[in-house]
Amino acid sequence: MIRFAAEAFDAVEKTGWPRRPAAVAVAALCLINSGCRALLPSAPGAILFQDDFARSSTGWDTFEEIAYRADYVDGAFHVAVEAPNSLAWSTPNFDLADVRLDVDTTAMAGPVDNAFGLVCRFRDPDNFYFLLISSDGFSGIGLVRDGQRSLLTGSAMLPSDYIVQGLAFNHLRADCVGPRLSLYINGVLANEAAAADWATGDVGVIVGTYSTAGVEIQFDNFTIANP
Repeated sequence: MIRFAAEAFDAVEKTGWPRRPAAVAVAALCLINSGCRALLPSAPGAILFQDDFARSSTGWDTFEEIAYRADYVDGAFHVAVEAPNSLAWSTPNFDLADVRLDVDTTAMAGPVDNAFGLVCRFRDPDNFYFLLISSDGFSGIGLVRDGQRSLLTGSAMLPSDYIVQGLAFNHLRADCVGPRLSLYINGVLANEAAAADWATGDVGVIVGTYSTAGVEIQFDNFTIANP
């Protein structure tokens, strides 16, 4: 049975993104080892799961609240956040160890001062890794541990020349392999970090706002591969 939980982040500059939640957003929780799907081991590089979102029955958590929604829309998956200083995510409900994630993203609406990307080793709303970019050209890798958010790639989100800025298309790849976390932006390795808090968990997509709400991100061609 899927539970729903709340999470958000403070209205701060890119230099202060990782802080204790202050506002509320809706997000879906995969109960690890209880209701999650398992994927069989396979050869390195093999595709474990692939979703072009053409069907609305592929297992992603969907929700619609006043300020947050996540749903299949016209052959893609959209996550929108209509509240300031908040975030929301969705997962396909797997329990996985090492993975390579790929997804096509398009910023559809809202301010370029946003945050969106991928999550891995998602244990619950208070414990997971995130790999993010923003439409105004910043990126970073971090974690939420016991509800406390921090960056692993420095004290601030880092400017990246690899991001196509504005309401634009960007392809993201996240490798979560052992203690190594890697973020690729449009085919180029942009950020790396080391963390060994959790060995397994769910994966998914995530979207956040800062002081201005109305961010909507389209995700498509989501792939889980054996690294």
